[in-house]
Amino acid sequence: MKKIKEYIKRWFGWLRHYVSPVFVVLLVSAFVLWYIAKLGYTYTTDLNVKIKVSGSESERFEVPCVVEGKGTNLFGYVISAARRVNIPLGELVGEELPRDGADSLEGVRRMRIGETSLQNAISVRLSDIKIISVGDYPEIKIKVE
Repeated sequence: MKKIKEYIKRWFGWLRHYVSPVFVVLLVSAFVLWYIAKLGYTYTTDLNVKIKVSGSESERFEVPCVVEGKGTNLFGYVISAARRVNIPLGELVGEELPRDGADSLEGVRRMRIGETSLQNAISVRLSDIKIISVGDYPEIKIKVE
């Protein structure tokens, strides 16, 4: 480890003789300004959104979404935890799946959420970006009272 530190130190010493520190600072500054300017454009990307359906027995699940928005908004969602969405069960429309023996014993029913319903529910909560499509997601279990 000591040899690596010495090697890096010698390399930076050698580099200082050929490259001015002012040049390096200006180069880094130019890159940062260029990157900031590019964040103003509109981009399309994949984003995994964590969903928690209130009133269901399901744990949180992730939905892969294709989203479109300004670079600053997308960058904010990528580096923050704002990708967690809580959706009430009453807001989702779907079809009830047939029960099997295990579901009857557990007192739950299974439901497959409609893709459009889920996309609209996510869009309302992530209003500054546009949800173009949602990917594969699991069925949810609802406790029967």
